[in-house]
Amino acid sequence: MPDANNADASADPGSLRTPIVAVLGHVDHGKTSLLDKIRGSAVSEGEAGAITQHIGATAVPLDTVSSMAGELVVADDFDLPGLLFIDTPGHHSFSTLRARGGALADIAVLVVDVNDGFQPQTEEALDILQRTGTPFVVAANKIDTTPGWNPNPKAPVQETYEAQTDRARERLDENLYEIIGQLSDGGFSADLYWRVQNFQNNIGVVPVSAMTGEGIPDLLAVLMGLSQRYMKEEMEVDLAGPGKGTVLEVKDEKGFGATLDVVLYDGTVEEGDRIVVGGVEGPIVTEVRALLRPRALSEIRTEAEFERLDAVQAASGVKLAAPNLDDAMAGAPVRVVRGRPLEDVIEEVEAELSEIEVDTEDEGVVVKADTLGSLEAMANALRESEIPILRAEVGDVAPRDVAVASTANEAEHRVILGFNVDVLPDAERELDQQGVKLFNDDVIYQLVEDYESFVEEREREQQETVLDKIHRPARFRILEDHTFRQNNPAVVGVEILAGTIENNRRVAKFEDGESTRVGELSGMQEQGDDVDEARAGSRVSVAIDGPTVGRDIEEGDELWIDLPEKHAKILEQELKEEIPADEREALNAYLEKMRKRDPFWGK
Repeated sequence: MPDANNADASADPGSLRTPIVAVLGHVDHGKTSLLDKIRGSAVSEGEAGAITQHIGATAVPLDTVSSMAGELVVADDFDLPGLLFIDTPGHHSFSTLRARGGALADIAVLVVDVNDGFQPQTEEALDILQRTGTPFVVAANKIDTTPGWNPNPKAPVQETYEAQTDRARERLDENLYEIIGQLSDGGFSADLYWRVQNFQNNIGVVPVSAMTGEGIPDLLAVLMGLSQRYMKEEMEVDLAGPGKGTVLEVKDEKGFGATLDVVLYDGTVEEGDRIVVGGVEGPIVTEVRALLRPRALSEIRTEAEFERLDAVQAASGVKLAAPNLDDAMAGAPVRVVRGRPLEDVIEEVEAELSEIEVDTEDEGVVVKADTLGSLEAMANALRESEIPILRAEVGDVAPRDVAVASTANEAEHRVILGFNVDVLPDAERELDQQGVKLFNDDVIYQLVEDYESFVEEREREQQETVLDKIHRPARFRILEDHTFRQNNPAVVGVEILAGTIENNRRVAKFEDGESTRVGELSGMQEQGDDVDEARAGSRVSVAIDGPTVGRDIEEGDELWIDLPEKHAKILEQELKEEIPADEREALNAYLEKMRKRDPFWGK
C-alpha cells in the first residue's frame, strides 16, 4: 500500500487503530490552548516530523507521546499507535459528531478552568458525555494562575505539586475539590487521577496548565492508559477493509469544488474508491477523485496547500474530493463500497441517517443546525422543554426556512432556532418581510433559554393587552354626607373597598341576591383632579349617569362594577395571577354572588 497515513503508517499498528480524542468544555477555559500546547510541545521536542497535521485532527504517534510524557508512558508497554486529537474544539468536536450511533470520539477531555469551576457549557458537555456513554477525563486547567505558584514547565503534575509552598498547594486543593464536588453533583464519582483505582467507575481529574505544560505528561499518560486498558477491543479494526468515517465539514476548495473533511475511524479509503455519503435528500453515491492532507510544516513553502495521498488508513482526518458533494451533510456517515453490493452500503447509510430522524409536528418551530449530531442534540433539548418542532434540518438558514416558519398559526412558532449556522443574505431580507424571528447561538441551552424568555414575554404582553380591554372588578361604598348632586348625573363621594374602578363602566348593586344595573360612571375626581381610574383604598367623587340619590341609590350603599360574563370568565381562568390580590378578592366575591343565582355563570 502507498504511504497511507504518514506517521500513522510508520507506527505499523497491525490491526489496532489510533483512539480518537475530543477536547471539550466551556468557552475560555482553554480547550484550544491545550491542543496547541500538545502540538507545540511535540514540535519543540524535535518531533515535528512525527506529528502529522491531518484535516480537522492532529495525530500524535506513540513514540512522541512517550517522549513528551517521559517515564509516565513507556512505549514498550503499549501497542496502540498513539492518539488522534480532533482539532475543532467545542461544539464541532463532540456533541455534533456521531459514528455508529454514538459519539465519534472514543474518549474525551473535559477542560475546566480551575478558578472558574463548572459553567453552563461544562454542564452541557457533561450531559452529552453521559448521553453518549463516552469515557472522559477532566483537565483542571490554569493551575499556574494559583496565587504563589512556582512553575516547572512541562513537569508531571505530582512533581510540580510537591515543589510548591504549602499555601499554594492548599489554594489549588480548594479549587480542585470544588470541581470534584461539582462532578459529584452531576452524578459522577471523581478524584485526582493518581488516587483513582478503577477508571471505569471513577473520573480522573488531571491538574494541568496549557501555558506552562505542567500536567500535560500526566494527561497524555491517562489518555493512553485508559485507551489501552479499556478500549483496546474497540480499536481492533480491519485496517485494510473498506473505510468508514464521519463528515466533519463540507467545504468548497478552489480547483476541487465541494469537498468533505472526514474523520476516518475504520478501514482504508483509496483514490478511485466508490463511496456513499449521507446527504440532505438521502445517500449520495460518488467516486473519490482525490485524498488531500495539509503539507508538513517543513514543506510549507511549496505552491500547493495540500498534498495528495493514494490511500488513508484509520484513524485519521482527510479531505476528500469527489463529484456531487454539494448536498452532503456535516455529521453524516461516509462508507467505502469496495467489494460489497452497493445496495447494502446505501441501506447502511440510510439506517444511520434514520437514527437521527427528528419527531416533527404540524405546528412548531423550525430548527437549523450545523451538523447531524447537533441537530439531534437540539431536538433532545427541545423535547425536554416541550417545545414542538415543525421542521429540523442541517444547513444554513435559507429563504425556504423563512417561508416554512412564516406559515405557523401561532406567533410564538413563527421562529427559526439556528445552532451555529449562518444566515444566507436572501434569508436575512425575508426574515423582516415575513415577520419571522431568528434565534442563533452556538450554545444549545442558551438557544432554548432565549426562546423560552421570548415566549414568556409574548404571553405577558398579550395578557397586558387583554387586561387593558377587560373590565376590572371592583366593590365600593357611597360615603355618608357626600352627595354633591342628586341626579343628571348623580355626583357622590365613594370609598373603594377592593379592585379598580374606571370611567365609562357600568355600575350595579345587589338586592336579594339579584344584580341590578343602576347606571354608568361618567367622570371621576380625586382631590379636585380628573382621573380615569382609582384603586382600592382611595376616596374619590364620581359622577354616575342614570340614578337619583335617595331613590335608586342611597348613601352607605355598596356598589359594584358590573362585569360582563365573558370578562369574568377570562379574569378567572386566564388572568387571575396577573391581577392584584384586592382585585381577585372583588372578583371572587362578585362571582360568588352571581353563582348563587346561576351556578354556571362565568364558567
